[in-house]
Amino acid sequence: MVMLLMHSMVASAQSLQMPGEESAQRIVITNITIHTIAGDGTIEKGYVAIEHGKITMVGEGEYAQKPDSAEEIVDATGLHVYPGLIGVGTSIGLVEIGAVRATQDMSEVGEMTPEVKAMTAINPDTAVIPVTRANGILTSLVNPSGGIVSGYGSIINLDGWTTEDLELEKRAGLVVRWPRLRPDAFTRTEKDRDAFLERAKDALKRIDDLFDEAEAYLAARGDSSIGQAVDLRLEALGPVIDGTKPIYLFADHAPQIRSAVTWANRRGYHDIVIFGGLEAEECIDLLKEHDIPVVIGSIHRMPGRRDADYDEAFTLAKVLKDAGVRFCISGGLGEASNERNLPYHAAMAAAYGLSPEEAIRSITLSAAEILCIDDRLGSIEVGKDANLILTTGDPLDIRTQTVGATIEGKPVDLGSKHKSLNARLRRRYGLGR
Repeated sequence: MVMLLMHSMVASAQSLQMPGEESAQRIVITNITIHTIAGDGTIEKGYVAIEHGKITMVGEGEYAQKPDSAEEIVDATGLHVYPGLIGVGTSIGLVEIGAVRATQDMSEVGEMTPEVKAMTAINPDTAVIPVTRANGILTSLVNPSGGIVSGYGSIINLDGWTTEDLELEKRAGLVVRWPRLRPDAFTRTEKDRDAFLERAKDALKRIDDLFDEAEAYLAARGDSSIGQAVDLRLEALGPVIDGTKPIYLFADHAPQIRSAVTWANRRGYHDIVIFGGLEAEECIDLLKEHDIPVVIGSIHRMPGRRDADYDEAFTLAKVLKDAGVRFCISGGLGEASNERNLPYHAAMAAAYGLSPEEAIRSITLSAAEILCIDDRLGSIEVGKDANLILTTGDPLDIRTQTVGATIEGKPVDLGSKHKSLNARLRRRYGLGR
């Protein structure tokens, strides 16, 4: 069990990656620095116990093992334990090779497809999962793309034999990609500008028409005397209209954000999340007034306008934090192969003013809160799922290695295709391990 938990050896590619198995005994990780990301802060030397997939103990100091207890002790002297990192808005499992159309399953045909669920198409055997998991990301919100109303994002753990094993939440939130309302720099002529605005106006009308139709349909469905036929497309909007599921509004530019929030308020949809939000700084008052969280689409990206500051994306997290707007950091919306770099996006935000504590929170507990899974994930507390990573240091430091991990208490294999290739080439050129 110790070797499984601390496993960081090279494994083969996707088909030979073995999902973890739950231990019959309680696992106690001792002599470890615990970063709870919660009220207890950091425990310099303590222990964490895992049983039946849950965290059952978090303590400070030496762990006193009972002689007759059935438990496995893992001495992790010199290591750190963090909650598993959470990727928000990825396409993991929906795309394998971006240049090969046959390996892409990110979007459905059509522009209005609310009935789509990302979970349906996720490939649990993708080689991207082990690569991502090896850098400490254990949970991900996977969103569909394409069209205007893309469908429902799904929350998964990055370990399991089947999509059912991965599943945490099949319908996490409805993805709506808000039309651009500001022409780009290439829209130079008045004719082009008018055409652009006409397309945007038409897209906004189509969104309203879809939700008007869905509200009328659901009202008719509720009246048993009418005998309304089932329409799966409109039925799928029910959880959003009745407020049980949020809307994920993808909007980067200030006019988009203002328009999207105004639309949601007009229709009475108050559970919304802004994804992207590059120019959210210009909408601070609006976001605060309605307590709307922002999933920062990426830190490593270019400014949104030619006249914007070069560090616009780098400083956004600190600006939102100082203003009291809830936020988390994504490794890049729609990312798959590069989602492994998530901690370094948070590190860049820390380099540009965000505190290191808030930076690590932005990819753990803050992400869990925005996704409404903070009762299960995001911090190291008794009763939460045992999604934990063991590291040699701060995950935001590119030199840190993730040397162990558990998902729902199951030790997971941290091998990956990247590690296999690294070992192969180092051996080929006599560079050692």
